Amino acid sequence: MKTLIVYATKYGCTEKCVKILSEKINGKVDLYDLKGKSELNITQYERIIIGGSIYIGKIRKEVSEFCLENLNVLKDKKVGLFICCMGEGDAVEKQLKESFPQDLIENTVVIESFGGEFIFKKMNFLERLIVKKVSKIDKDVSNILEERIDNFAQLINRA
Repeated sequence: MKTLIVYATKYGCTEKCVKILSEKINGKVDLYDLKGKSELNITQYERIIIGGSIYIGKIRKEVSEFCLENLNVLKDKKVGLFICCMGEGDAVEKQLKESFPQDLIENTVVIESFGGEFIFKKMNFLERLIVKKVSKIDKDVSNILEERIDNFAQLINRA
């Protein structure tokens, strides 16, 4: 079974998660970074996984556009959706629901948050300032939740 993982990342956390996930998926897996890539034919894949990072409360624009442009084709596929963010609890549930079209969410095999990272050297001055004020964090933090990636892979493999 062929699987496509489509993603967009700002600082690289989503790409890290995609690489971990891709090693746990059965069959042939192709990775596709939506940033700066050309046309993509998704009809050849049985399973499509879509994910992106949350930045300033929204999923990457490339992910939103991909979902909307391909919604009709995606409805006929086995789809998994994920986000990468540092939120917890109800905030994450809200982010998941707001990041993808409702029609797509209703047809997914699995939807999950893989956690996130704050890596200060990758941020500009203003971003560092905002993270320090809002999150009360002033040093690098990695909170990638590998057990969630494992569970996601198990569910998509069964689809």
